[in-house]
Amino acid sequence: MPRVASPAAAHIGARIKGARESSTMTQDQLAVGSEIDSSNIRAYEAGRALPNLQSLVRIAEALKTPAGYFLEGLTFDMFPVTHADRRRRKS
Repeated sequence: MPRVASPAAAHIGARIKGARESSTMTQDQLAVGSEIDSSNIRAYEAGRALPNLQSLVRIAEALKTPAGYFLEGLTFDMFPVTHADRRRRKS
């Protein structure tokens, strides 16, 4: 799992946390329901890590929430710019 501190990770993490709290689940319950380690759930919610697509779908299913909910409001500018991306953006 890549550790990516970025506005995108923070945005998705906040949406995961909000959905989890709305469902009155604990982080440990979400970890069990999604079959994702609880330390990863904590990292996602804190915005320290960006879940991959498979993890995001597993979390969505455990929370009975559409996976797209976590992506709402996300923009390309929220992601870190890599060297390769800088070259592509100049075009």
